Amino acid sequence: MPRKNSIVTRLVSVIVFFSVVIFAAALGYNYERSRAMLQQELESNARSLALSLVNRVEIQLKAVSKVAEGVARALETGNYSEEALHALLRTTVENNPEVYGASISFEPFAFSPKTRLYAPYYYRKNGKIAYDRLERSYQQVPYLFWDWYQIPRELGSPEWSEPYYDEGAGNVLMTTYSAPFYREANGSQRLRGIVSADIALDALTDLIASVKILKTGYTAVLSRNGMILAHPLKDAIMNETFFSIAEARNDPALRSLGQKMIRGESGFVHYTSLVGITSWMYYAPIPSAGWTLAVVFPEAELLENIGKLSMTMAAIGLVGIVLLMLAVVLIARAIIGPLQSLTEATGRIASGNFDALLPKVNSHDEVGQLTRDFQAMQTSLKAYIKNLTETTAAKERIQSELKVATQIQASLLPRLFPPFPDHSEFDIYASMVPAKEVGGDFYDFFFVDEKNLCFLIADVSDKGVPAALYMMVAKTLLKTEGQRLGEPDKILFSVNNILAADNENCMFTTVFCAILDITTGEVRFANAGHNPPLIADARGVRYLAPKPGLMLGALADTVFVTERLTLDQDGILFLYTDGVTEAKSSEERLYGEERLLKALQSAPRQPVADMIRYISADVAGHVHGASQSDDITMLAVKMAKKKPAQPEQ
Repeated sequence: MPRKNSIVTRLVSVIVFFSVVIFAAALGYNYERSRAMLQQELESNARSLALSLVNRVEIQLKAVSKVAEGVARALETGNYSEEALHALLRTTVENNPEVYGASISFEPFAFSPKTRLYAPYYYRKNGKIAYDRLERSYQQVPYLFWDWYQIPRELGSPEWSEPYYDEGAGNVLMTTYSAPFYREANGSQRLRGIVSADIALDALTDLIASVKILKTGYTAVLSRNGMILAHPLKDAIMNETFFSIAEARNDPALRSLGQKMIRGESGFVHYTSLVGITSWMYYAPIPSAGWTLAVVFPEAELLENIGKLSMTMAAIGLVGIVLLMLAVVLIARAIIGPLQSLTEATGRIASGNFDALLPKVNSHDEVGQLTRDFQAMQTSLKAYIKNLTETTAAKERIQSELKVATQIQASLLPRLFPPFPDHSEFDIYASMVPAKEVGGDFYDFFFVDEKNLCFLIADVSDKGVPAALYMMVAKTLLKTEGQRLGEPDKILFSVNNILAADNENCMFTTVFCAILDITTGEVRFANAGHNPPLIADARGVRYLAPKPGLMLGALADTVFVTERLTLDQDGILFLYTDGVTEAKSSEERLYGEERLLKALQSAPRQPVADMIRYISADVAGHVHGASQSDDITMLAVKMAKKKPAQPEQ
């Protein structure tokens, strides 16, 4: 089972994700494009179907209108007896199956001076031709006041009536084409009556309903006033108008659509049909009657095939994605398997088992090359670790030796304070902090006789072990020659000649050597290239200006000069190495001689150990954590009180 974060899981996830996105985009595009193409095709087919139906209705309406106009023209050109008039009407109805009924309705007393109204009417009833008299059947409202008679009479031209229910004669829903006919009298045309031909709306509905549109599609016919004449909703026929339905729905779009219809426009619209189904509709006018014919296609049925096709494509795509995922898993495992073996082997190597076996290489692809590289790296790593182990052991040994050397070097310097508890005439304290394990700075103090204390400070060139070895030699010589010769210039002269001899490494050391007479406070000193000391007494703190001298070991037979000064009671002589004044801060600023002078002016003087600790703390504050670059060594001698001189024996 692949892990959540494994390459197989991520590879499969990425490929499947993008495959789904691409397939969904393609499926969506195909659906929308198919829908657009279907809409274009539907509009074309709907237009053709609507125009075809309009043409069929037109043919029927025109046929009826020509029948009525033909009878009217015949009455204008001929004199028909009552029997001939009846024969004309009956023959007209019998020979024209599209005509439901026909009548010749005369103006008052136009048929006979003795008869006010006369309107014979032949119509179809139960498959036979029936006869009636309209002046008798229209007892409540004479035919003179019916629209089918009155409108063409007033307009003086043939006219289709609005559909109506004919009560008294046909007793069916019908519409009537009425054509006036005239008689010429005294050079003018005088209206004699109206010839009417009826069409039963049931016949018209059957004609339209004979056209099948999908499963639930339909056609509808609206009158010139928006009255529904033909529609699957039987209750709406002659009871609803397009506008009454729009008002009931509070649908401005439907109202606007009805207005376009009654203006005789045509169009293709997407709307909610009168039966509440989202549909497409094409509508076109029927010019003869001023009606509108609409062809309605339910959208769900139109898109049914597209939906089925999309679902089929989705199923195929889903199966394809599953197969693709399986293929990716198989391919990824074929690639990742060797990598997993290599990962497990490298994991053992990473845990410290450098002898862990790497998988065998059987291929020459990238994985095989990677395995060979790991084998080479394992070999190099084993050699490196072995070398590192040896080097670390050697370094640890050196560190251990350096630690011992540090202890040895430290043991060479006086560390016990006060060093001479029996001598209250002076106070002395010193410290040395090496920059490395061992340093080249050193200090020393010792009595050369009962009343002369020799003290010195030195700084060997270079650092580390060579400097430490040179320091040990120099310190030993200075103490030996100091105890033998007893004067600073002689001590430095002798030690310089010893160090200068066979000095192949050209090493040297600076030394400030002084001898304090504890009975008088006199200090005899000589300088071998060392930093000038400071003196602190009742006159303040100030630098001494000893005569310059060459460093020990640089040149044989160098002559040094002994100088003298006297320390008053509480006077202090402060010696130091350049590690103090050249201590660097993290910004590379030197501690400096001026700051040392100011620090000594503020430092406590009793005991001198506190003075040196104060200077050490001030130097540490200046460095502020920066690495120490040189040994820091200080020595201070304070004259407490003078020792009374012993009478000579």
